[in-house]
Amino acid sequence: MTNLTRSSIKAALIKLLNERPLSQINVKDIVSACGINRNTFYYHYQGIPELIAEIVNDDAEAIIKSYPTLENLEDCLETIVRTAMSKKRAMLHIYNSASRDVYEQYLWNTCEHVVGVYLNTILNGRVLPGRDRTIIQQHYACVAFGCISRWLASGMKEEILPSLRRISELQGGSIEMMIARSLAGE
Repeated sequence: MTNLTRSSIKAALIKLLNERPLSQINVKDIVSACGINRNTFYYHYQGIPELIAEIVNDDAEAIIKSYPTLENLEDCLETIVRTAMSKKRAMLHIYNSASRDVYEQYLWNTCEHVVGVYLNTILNGRVLPGRDRTIIQQHYACVAFGCISRWLASGMKEEILPSLRRISELQGGSIEMMIARSLAGE
């Protein structure tokens, strides 16, 4: 019953976020939308920020579980974008609220994970010296995070997927080149 109640509360908030900004939503609205009382809400969550964090983390976990290995980076970045698009208004309301930091942390963690999985696939058991792996992973995570953050800041108005695909085409082979230089000790 607990998972069902939590799911109901999360669904209610997403529904409300699709209708109006977070600043115009309170606990009373959420409990009314899912047919529970305030005590039940507070039994599960300390407040709306904790609820938002769980929703955002659920999305991140779903993306991460969907991609245990990656042959190319653009497929997973596309999944991040499609996840955001499936809840476009809700995601924009979270992004444009006081909880932006929660969303940005989710986005960073997801981008970093995606790049890490992709690196593991390319490295195929090889180990890079020193901090090179971390540096390469952070570099590509920053590129992904920057592109997606800019898209969110623009209100998700532009079509981002062609740009992500083009970046992948333009950078084709550069990650492999960085790995080769690292392994060669350059």
